[in-house]
Amino acid sequence: MTTVAVPEVLTRCRELVQPALQEAVGRLHPWVSEMAAYSFGWCEVGGAPAEASGGKGVRQALAVLGAEAAGAPGRAGVPAAVAVELVHVFSLLHDDIMDGDPARRGRPTVWKAYGTGPAVLAGDALFALAVETLADAGSDAVRLLSAALSDLVRGQADDLLFATRPWTGPERVRPAEYRAMAEHKTGALLGCAAALGALLGGAPPAEVAALDRAGRHLGVSFQIVDDVLGIWGDPLVTGKPVHGDLRERKKTFPVLAALDSPTPAAARLGRLLESDGPLPEIAALIEQCGGRSAALAESRRHLAAAETAYQLRPLLDYLLRRDL
Repeated sequence: MTTVAVPEVLTRCRELVQPALQEAVGRLHPWVSEMAAYSFGWCEVGGAPAEASGGKGVRQALAVLGAEAAGAPGRAGVPAAVAVELVHVFSLLHDDIMDGDPARRGRPTVWKAYGTGPAVLAGDALFALAVETLADAGSDAVRLLSAALSDLVRGQADDLLFATRPWTGPERVRPAEYRAMAEHKTGALLGCAAALGALLGGAPPAEVAALDRAGRHLGVSFQIVDDVLGIWGDPLVTGKPVHGDLRERKKTFPVLAALDSPTPAAARLGRLLESDGPLPEIAALIEQCGGRSAALAESRRHLAAAETAYQLRPLLDYLLRRDL
């Protein structure tokens, strides 16, 4: 399949949100502000301007679309967009430290470029700035963000604990557990983005809750597609080595679905995973056991659930099909 173009809505929303996001980051301590700007791809180490990609801005787009879904202009959702983008980058800074990842989007991660302590500090500053950004929006907005943060931490904790569990046997990680982890770790902030935008746009509680649910389904779909790309994605497109997630022995949805297959090949797959077997053979067995097809089917199922919020449709096809 060919790469799906980034939809115009992402560019439109990013251009709307970017000035407010840069203004917020500029209020931080100068050194912390530089690290934050580096993490967004706006500058190099030392502060020189950069042309690096700062990500596609899916979460900020969801906040703007949420406001528009409520009948308000997109700018009503800008504070929500800024807050969720700050939280997202905060989570990436800490994730990179916890996972020991040396690079992101083709550049050294913040902890590699500045040190672990400074990177933790920058993440904490972004978290505090996100809460401050919503302070004038009222207690309901802060409550939504706080709930998403709690879920995000829960999902991250489960993800870290998955690494300590065996590949086979009664203690292995099941696909249903993975779905719950992905909803918390990835879906909670996507749902929060859409819901916060709708809240600031004046939507009634039922519509806010519906957009939150849709965003959570979208997050699970998004995460599972990332899992597929982490095994079979083109390194020139993803920026990751082929079979990268297998090399790191990550318990991703395609692997867990394959291990649940009632076939002799699944038993062999489990033995190879436990013994650090050859990656090409492991990838072939995952596909043979139906892991890849099960992952894409699961992603489509959550995408269909997200489509109940028609306002999110400009992003849906792109998020499912990117680089597959």
